[in-house]
Amino acid sequence: MIEPHGSKELNPLYVDDAARRSELEAEAERLPSVLVSSAAAANAVMLASGYFTPLAGYMNLREALSVAENMATPDGLLWPVPVLNVLRDSQLTPEVRRSRRIALRDPNVEGHPVLAVQEVRAIEQISDEQMEALVRDTFGTTQPEHPGVTTFSSAGRSVVSGPIQVLNYSYFSEEFPDTFRTAGQIRDEIAERGWRKVVAFQTRNPMHRAHEELCKMARDAVGADGVLIHMLLGRLKPGDVPAQVRDAAIRKMVELYFPANTVLIAGYGFDMLYAGPREAVLHAIFRQNAGASHLIVGRDHAGVGNFYGPFDAQAIFDTIHNGAMKIEIFRADHTAWSRKLNRVVMMRDHADHRPEDYVNLSGTKVREMLQAGQPLPEEFARPEVAAILMEFYRQQTTMVSI
Repeated sequence: MIEPHGSKELNPLYVDDAARRSELEAEAERLPSVLVSSAAAANAVMLASGYFTPLAGYMNLREALSVAENMATPDGLLWPVPVLNVLRDSQLTPEVRRSRRIALRDPNVEGHPVLAVQEVRAIEQISDEQMEALVRDTFGTTQPEHPGVTTFSSAGRSVVSGPIQVLNYSYFSEEFPDTFRTAGQIRDEIAERGWRKVVAFQTRNPMHRAHEELCKMARDAVGADGVLIHMLLGRLKPGDVPAQVRDAAIRKMVELYFPANTVLIAGYGFDMLYAGPREAVLHAIFRQNAGASHLIVGRDHAGVGNFYGPFDAQAIFDTIHNGAMKIEIFRADHTAWSRKLNRVVMMRDHADHRPEDYVNLSGTKVREMLQAGQPLPEEFARPEVAAILMEFYRQQTTMVSI
C-alpha cells in the first residue's frame, strides 16, 4: 500500500491506550484550559485521525508563514495550509501564559469537554502584515466575502504552538458511527478487501449522476480495485446540505448503482476551508494517508463563488516537484448528461456538443426545484437520491413556514 505522506508510518495523535488516556483526562482537569475555535478543534481531530501525518501538533508562526508562502514547512515538507491553534488575547489568562501544558476544550460539543492536551512551545502574536500574508497566500484573496478568509481572520491573533495528545474525536464518532473513519481504519479496510489501487473522491455535497459516473470513469481509467467516497463531516457554509442527508443519499446511490464491494464509504472530521487549489493539495495528502493511490480532482475543486479558475486546483499540482507526494491525481473535466449520446460524458471529450446538448442544472436551479417539490431529471440525479434530497428540502420549507 502507498506510504503515508512524509513518513513510513501513520502518526495518529489520538491516545489509544485507555490507561494513559485516563491519566491525561485527570491531568486536563487540573490544567488551565481554553475553548478553541472550531477550526482548531477540527485540526485536532485530523491530527488524532492520522490524516495530518507526519505533523505532531500545531504549527508555530514561522512554520505557518513558510507553509503559506512556499507550500512547505521550513524543513521542506510539502504542506499547503497552516495548521494552527489561534486564540484571542482575552483567552490568554496569566495561568495560560505561564503554563507549559494546557487543556483544549471542544467548542462543538455540549459542555465543552476536553478534546486534547497541548504542550505549549510558544505563544506568538500575528501582526497585521503577517495576517494579510497568511490569508492571501492560503486563500488567494483577502476579500471578506470569501467564507474561508472570514473564518481564518476572525479566530484571533495569538498562535499557540506545540505537540498535542488527543483524547477523543469530538462529535464525529458519535454522530456518524457508521461513516467517520480514521486514516488507519480506512487503510485496514483497504487491506482487508485486498485492494491495491484505490481512487478517492472528495465530496462536501450530495452526489448526482455526473459524480457517480465520474467515479466509475476514474476507476476504469486507472484500473482501480475500488473507490473511496470520502465525505467531509464538519462545518460548511450556510445553505450547504448537512452531512447526515448527504450520507444517506450517497449510501442509497452506492447500494443501487455500484457493483457490490467496489466502494468504501467513509467520512472525516474537518471543517471546509474553501481554499480551492491549496485545499486540493491538502485533500490529496488526506487520501494518501488513508491509503488511496489516486485522487479525483475535478472542476473548481474545493472552490467557492468565483474566487478560483475552473482548473486552478489541477494546475497547482504542476508546481509540486516530483517525490513531494506519492498519490497520483486523476484530472477530471466537467461531467454532464449528453442528450446526443444518452449518457454521462466529460465535456472536454466532445467538442461537437453545444451547451443545449447537455442536461446541466445550476446549483440554484436544483435547490429551487427541490424546495418546490419538483422531481429532478433522471439524467441529472438518480430518483432514489433525489427523493432523499426532496424530503430534506420539504422539511426545511415546513420549518420555515411554521
